[in-house]
Amino acid sequence: MLIGIDGNEANNKDRVGIGQFAFGVISALEKIDRKNSYLIYLKTKPADDFPKERVGWKYLIFGPKKYWTQFALPLKLVTQKVKPDVFFSPSHYAPRFSPVPTIVSLMDLWHHRHPEQFAKKDLYQLTAWEKYSVKKAKHIITISEFSKKEIMDIYKLPENKVTVAYPGFTEFRIKPACRQGRNLESRTKEIKNKYNILGDYFLYLGTLQPKKNIEGLIKAFDQVVDRSTITQPLSPVILVIAGKKGWQYEEIFALVKELKLESKVIFTGFISEDDKPYLIAGAKAFVFPSFYEGFGIPVLESMSLGVPVVAANVGSLPEVGGEAAIYADPNQVGSIAGAMKKVLELNQGEKNEIINFGYKQAGKFSWEKCAGRILTVLEKNAKKN
Repeated sequence: MLIGIDGNEANNKDRVGIGQFAFGVISALEKIDRKNSYLIYLKTKPADDFPKERVGWKYLIFGPKKYWTQFALPLKLVTQKVKPDVFFSPSHYAPRFSPVPTIVSLMDLWHHRHPEQFAKKDLYQLTAWEKYSVKKAKHIITISEFSKKEIMDIYKLPENKVTVAYPGFTEFRIKPACRQGRNLESRTKEIKNKYNILGDYFLYLGTLQPKKNIEGLIKAFDQVVDRSTITQPLSPVILVIAGKKGWQYEEIFALVKELKLESKVIFTGFISEDDKPYLIAGAKAFVFPSFYEGFGIPVLESMSLGVPVVAANVGSLPEVGGEAAIYADPNQVGSIAGAMKKVLELNQGEKNEIINFGYKQAGKFSWEKCAGRILTVLEKNAKKN
């Protein structure tokens, strides 16, 4: 069987969200499946970390880049002599028309629940293209039971048309770094120095945008922080906010100034995959108080590195964190602050218990499991010759 995949979401240097999902799935499919052949459709040459071409794994690069999904991709699918038996788009957008069965992934539907948080142009693109993709898709892949219920509710789809494939997470390069003579503690110290982080810290990792509830996190941290040390750099605990700027990020920076927390809150910007594991590993806790998440890969990344997790008790996050996270109501600043204080008050035995729960929870997820689930859907829905 020949499987076609739109690889463009994965073909980015700084992957987050859909890009992270697409790359994880594509890489895992190349590892686990030698029975089928794959053709990855791209606008530009594949990134250096993409799987290398081999028999049964090829890249097809073509343009024009503008309106690629609406015109260039459909035209290629129609005109190519050897067509795939099934086409997979690991994003919200299917090709405008396709002569073969198409499977589409939907991550979450936040834009349906809170359209006011999106620019009109972006909202139109999301809703119009997504609606068309859902209509044309033979089957839908999503990333949590929560998202499945959202998709079924908004698009009125039957349960058997939507399949959940839980994402995996990056198995970080800590061990290779250790083999190079740098132990975890010293490498973590290097990364802290790189970002001017002194002392213990809470960590948030993700895009700076409204649904992530970063303003709620900052207000909660303001309740936790020791006000008597507000001007001292070596304070008991600080807050590190790591991630690239999304929409409406200005209010986040303004709030830090308003609360006079400039010496207590550090913004690192986007974090590379090389730096990420050490930044996570050095944290007192990872805090993820989102109003809405389709999944939440950073929760698993943190658990896999032995870091306690504070997460919102809504959306998909209870599915992801299981019994291994400390939960808070994202709509109550006091609840988030209480959960953060709880981490600081843990004795060593309690901390070890949470860490061990985290290891076990993270072990339930992998990109190979995710890809295997998707492969089953692709094979089931492929064109029968």
